[in-house]
Amino acid sequence: MRLFTIVFERLPVVWILLGLLFNAGGLFLGFEYSLAFGYMIVGWMCCAYGLSIMVLRRMERPRKSEGSNLSRNFISIGSTALMPAIPNVQNEQATERSEAE
Repeated sequence: MRLFTIVFERLPVVWILLGLLFNAGGLFLGFEYSLAFGYMIVGWMCCAYGLSIMVLRRMERPRKSEGSNLSRNFISIGSTALMPAIPNVQNEQATERSEAE
């Protein structure tokens, strides 16, 4: 399923590139060729469609409020409670040495 999201996220760029290829094909054929104008029209329509998809997706994207963003140094209680406690090895070794003496 991840492949489909990758493809659909880049779909506007594909339409724009397809439009540029049609425009390049129309210019390559030259204006003496009767279908060159057709290639150019299809190319501009593909470019416009790709740009419209890009703009509509950007408008539909949910907006993040500035107040909900946390700082980089924020540590939540849940993440600290799940971390294992680090044993204090130095204090244990000092206690063992004092008992041995």
